[in-house]
Amino acid sequence: MRASGVLAAEIEVTVPFFDVDSMDVVWHGHYVKYLEMARCALLDDLGHNYRRMKDTGYVWPIIDLQLRYARAARFGQVLLVRAELVEWQNRLKIHYTLSDAASGERLTRASTIQVAVSLADGEMQLVSPSVFIDDVERRLARRSQHRSAGSTP
Repeated sequence: MRASGVLAAEIEVTVPFFDVDSMDVVWHGHYVKYLEMARCALLDDLGHNYRRMKDTGYVWPIIDLQLRYARAARFGQVLLVRAELVEWQNRLKIHYTLSDAASGERLTRASTIQVAVSLADGEMQLVSPSVFIDDVERRLARRSQHRSAGSTP
């Protein structure tokens, strides 16, 4: 069973011509680009995007990427790409779902794992830096406050 995320961001992508092969099917490598776009939206929402990561002294390389294709995406198709934060204390794990915007049919599932690496010494961190954990916890608290006030963030 796939874990649900505690926070999520969703973007819409219209498959451009330059992402498809001669059969109008998205080349498999371009799905990673769509994941990155959704991940950036999620990190922006967390208040800890790639610029902030670098400013706080860490880079977060992807150390694991998994994709499972159910159906092909095609030229001109509008996709919903959802990124969900699953883990953040020791590593950054995000689950993704790509679906057809019109029908809701799931096309692809994916996950990525990233770890913090110190810019100072290049060492991989065994736990996420406290500045990152603090930003996630602040965002979770804001979401909780919005829910208790009767609105959604």
